[in-house]
Amino acid sequence: MKKLNKNELVEVDVETLALGGKGVAHLNGFTVMIKGALPQQKIEAQITRRKKNYAEAKMKTILTQSPDAVSPRCEYFGTCGGCSFQNLAYEEQLNQKQRQVKETLEHLGGFSNIEVDQIIPSAEIFFYRNKMEYSFSNQRWLLPEEIKTSQIVDNNFALGLHIPNKFDKVLDIHQCFLLSERSNEILNYVRQYAKTSGLRPYATKNYSGFWRFLVFRESKTLSQFMINLVTADHVKGEKEVAKLADKLKEEFPFVTTFIHNINRKKAQVAFGDEERIIYGPGYIEEKLGTKKYRISANSFFQTNTLGAEKMYELIAELGELDKSQVVYDLYSGTGSIGIFISDRVKKVVGCELIQHAIEDAKMNCLLNNINNCEFIQGDLLKIIADPQDLLQQHESPDVVIIDPPRSGMHPKLPEKIIQLNPQKIIYVSCKPATLARDLKVLCESAFKISRVQPIDMFPHTAHCETVVLLIRN
Repeated sequence: MKKLNKNELVEVDVETLALGGKGVAHLNGFTVMIKGALPQQKIEAQITRRKKNYAEAKMKTILTQSPDAVSPRCEYFGTCGGCSFQNLAYEEQLNQKQRQVKETLEHLGGFSNIEVDQIIPSAEIFFYRNKMEYSFSNQRWLLPEEIKTSQIVDNNFALGLHIPNKFDKVLDIHQCFLLSERSNEILNYVRQYAKTSGLRPYATKNYSGFWRFLVFRESKTLSQFMINLVTADHVKGEKEVAKLADKLKEEFPFVTTFIHNINRKKAQVAFGDEERIIYGPGYIEEKLGTKKYRISANSFFQTNTLGAEKMYELIAELGELDKSQVVYDLYSGTGSIGIFISDRVKKVVGCELIQHAIEDAKMNCLLNNINNCEFIQGDLLKIIADPQDLLQQHESPDVVIIDPPRSGMHPKLPEKIIQLNPQKIIYVSCKPATLARDLKVLCESAFKISRVQPIDMFPHTAHCETVVLLIRN
């Protein structure tokens, strides 16, 4: 086996995409992972790192292009890192994601002959998001053509997205295809206003400056629009924000609410210590199915509205829900899944760690006149520490819905969930690797996989949602 050395140039044929989106090739018995490479490309790559069984490389030259390569729509493609696969035909993106789910369940979960349903595509592949968060910075990322031609202007001001792995560098973005065209208009208006305001963008090195984040939330079904401006504290701050809000209200009448969050902490996060509603109700509303959801500035809500509606309908279908059933909704967040299915079941019991999310869930129940949802605040491991005690308080679940964060469940949780004795578990996952790990434990004795359904909620990215139905053995 020939050793691959760091900085060595090699020619490889890219076969597939790995989890995370790197191209996979094989050479001299080694797996070679190449960022930015596409399936069916032949490329020259430079080895950057060598491990025992694999090597990492960066692409130098495309020798033969992939038949599935397409021209990216965005001028910033390859720089901002937000849409990794705008250069790959959407059908092939779906094929790769479906294959990744299947292979991950087989290789990491140990499941054999697993059947994976045809992946559900996103209804929209551009302008599909309902939320975008842009950062202000005093360190603008310079594009190669600017450096080459020495045509550098305004390098101390940017409003856009962070460069991957560069916490202090922001790419100045004038058009993004993720939220909406009208959000781009506001983005450019706010940039120009802030640049001429006399107040500087926030600097992470010395914690000075005023402008910090510009966050948009947009209802895809009710046409409501929120601007959430996050700033540092400043003696002139409130007056300056009020002036900007007045101008935006006049220029963009479709904006239904404007919120000012003041973040006095050094950490660069888009949350405030103080929130001021400048105009409008301070929230927007969104509809999924027949249910309406109130979304405040810091609420969690599924980012792809149309995709979320498809996924929640799928959950209801898999559960074969009826009015006799009790459903436990673990990691319930703001209660969006439980509220969506509430009129199809006897009762929903939601469990959630974050108190603010519980409050949002209760508000959304009131908004929809729902009275059969209960929400328990706390750490799941503590809530289910004694499964029998939980069952005595809230009835036995017929169906348990699990929708954990990307890290999956705590290692002790699967056994506790088994002790709740549901007939069905519906596991909603945003990371195939942790899904495979958790399913392996759940299926060791008590459950078996009945259906695996991938859903593409994030076109042009490496992320894939998967909904899995488990039934008791």
